[in-house]
Amino acid sequence: MAESQGWIACHDPFGRDRSMTVLVEDHRVVLVAPPGESAVMSVTQTWRLRQLLGQAADRV
Repeated sequence: MAESQGWIACHDPFGRDRSMTVLVEDHRVVLVAPPGESAVMSVTQTWRLRQLLGQAADRV
């Protein structure tokens, strides 16, 4: 069962609110992006994603 590491608010290319989720499952890190879309993130959101991925990698 996947454990949530956290999520980051972002937008799609049309400016609609979306989110990306970081999960830890067994010995893997799972990044769940908006389905079928791109995630547009600010610099701050990108740093937060980096932080969450680092924390998830430390847990596996």
